[in-house]
Amino acid sequence: MTLPAKTRLLDSVQSPDDLKGRSRDELKQIADELRGEVIDAVSITGGHLGAGLGVVELTVAIHSVFDTPDDKLIFDVGHQCYPHKILTGRKDRIRTLRQGGGLSGFTKRAESEYDPFGAAHASTSISAGHGFAKARDLKGEDNKVVCVIGDGSMSAGMAYEAMNNAGSDATNMLVVLNDNDMSIAPPVGAMSHYLSKLVSSRSYRGLRKFAKSIAKPIGLSSPARKAEEYLRGFAMGGTMFEELGFYYVGPIDGHDLDVLLPVLENCKAMDTGPVLLHVVTQKGKGYAPAENSADKYHGVAKFNIGTGEQQKSSGGAPSYTKVFAKSLIEEARKDDTVVAITAAMPGGTGLDLFEKEFPDRMFDVGIAEQHAVTFAAGLAADGMKPFAAIYSTFLQRGYDQVVHDVAIQKLPVRFAIDRAGLVGADGPTHAGSFDIGYLGALPGMICMAASDEAELTRMVRTAIEIDDRPSAFRYPRGNGVGLELPADPQALEIGKGRIVKEGTSIAILSYGGRLQEALKASDMLAAQGLSCTVADARFAKPLDEDLITRLAKAHEVLITVEEGAAGGFGAFVLHYLADSGALDTGLKIRTMHLPDIFQDQDKPDAMYVTAGLDAKSIAARAIEALGRGDISKIERLASA
Repeated sequence: MTLPAKTRLLDSVQSPDDLKGRSRDELKQIADELRGEVIDAVSITGGHLGAGLGVVELTVAIHSVFDTPDDKLIFDVGHQCYPHKILTGRKDRIRTLRQGGGLSGFTKRAESEYDPFGAAHASTSISAGHGFAKARDLKGEDNKVVCVIGDGSMSAGMAYEAMNNAGSDATNMLVVLNDNDMSIAPPVGAMSHYLSKLVSSRSYRGLRKFAKSIAKPIGLSSPARKAEEYLRGFAMGGTMFEELGFYYVGPIDGHDLDVLLPVLENCKAMDTGPVLLHVVTQKGKGYAPAENSADKYHGVAKFNIGTGEQQKSSGGAPSYTKVFAKSLIEEARKDDTVVAITAAMPGGTGLDLFEKEFPDRMFDVGIAEQHAVTFAAGLAADGMKPFAAIYSTFLQRGYDQVVHDVAIQKLPVRFAIDRAGLVGADGPTHAGSFDIGYLGALPGMICMAASDEAELTRMVRTAIEIDDRPSAFRYPRGNGVGLELPADPQALEIGKGRIVKEGTSIAILSYGGRLQEALKASDMLAAQGLSCTVADARFAKPLDEDLITRLAKAHEVLITVEEGAAGGFGAFVLHYLADSGALDTGLKIRTMHLPDIFQDQDKPDAMYVTAGLDAKSIAARAIEALGRGDISKIERLASA
């Protein structure tokens, strides 16, 4: 693709108001320039590219026709919102996307009045839009509400729950179904475009209203409505949405402004209930490397615009995700009851590797975490060994099923919890902050956290052998620490941690991926003559009570460290120490965990410094608790 030499018209667009009154040719030029701007920006920052390129014309058309921010525009997930951000006064900051102190990669209420509802998880837009529409009606206002949702998000039940509710009470709102996978739409062509313009036009709707007035007095309103609905459904598709109470229009070409603009104008004029406009788009549209890529450049690193070649990582240790996937593949080779489940994240969880070898034993259930968990429970109940590989942040969506369908029945579902802790550029919506607490609260649950990649292989093996109750093991995003992986990983003893380094005065008990920082902190303390024990808890539930008791009795200070929110591992340790009377003797204990805020995006290391979970912060906390040592020396060591 040849990028525009100068984004002449786009540079004059400071807000959506600057799109009003433009000719179609001008809007087309703006769309072309906007596509180039998105490509250039993401080549510098990395991020979600394919989805944004697929909605360029749709975004221009919506902002041209509707009156945002008075009219509410809600994007589902929000990863397709980069063109929207450029058109709504954020063009000068677009190259700060997903950077520390920069723009979020998703819609965010605190960032702009044009982002009325924040998002990053799927299938929330229609529910939120319904809420906005009801608030409008209760206040006696007349603004429009537009929700843009992708066909992938329609695999989640929440979208249909919202449509059922909005359809049943005839709420005036527009849902734009952005179908970029051809998974719903029949072929789009001239006849489809003609019919869409026809059924959304004022004249057709006027004729329809007149026909209803004739049919109702003679008792034919219901049969007539069904006949008209099914005739439109036969010609255009969309009968399912009509049954949910939505007036269906489409499918239309989501890249053709000559079609989009008049159809959106017609939809804007409708005021008799919810409307679903079905547009067909192409992910990666207008950028050949994305169009020709299997994943349409859904999520990319920094890349060369000319070739599309993405910046490669510096190599080194394998990622935790890959270590998990390869470990599970090894176990599946030995045991044909091992199966894997993902909720629309085969690449992100590494299960695409598992699928290549065991295509009949890997199940991608779509964006449906609730179903994924209960599906895994059914597999476990009939003798299989399911591994549900779900990001920590997304497992929150299936928590009731974890409790009701898995834990209460003591079914041996194994939860592989990727993206534990802070995740960098995706920010607070994707942070794995809460699973330690919410899983550790469940009776019978076994909770593990890998401190390195070798430990992760052992936890996969341990989960295989736990066959009488549910278990979970968490591991961070990113690469391992460079340890050699065991050729034949052995299962861990349930509820037993390990001493990594022996000392006398201070004990640091780490749960999960902060172990290396704990070891660095111990070296900083040793430089001041402060002897430090470092232990790897391995388990948050059941706790290694013998290890905790030993650390409490043999040291003046005990510090717990975890990559999770308050109320997790440290709280479990405190409960045990309080109940056992260990706090009656004057033990100095500190719990170190994520701060009680939602941290904005940045590089992971920088986020952990902000969170106070880096080596310097751990060492300083130990000195503060002990009452001996020099914190300023820790500062100098850290900056050396």
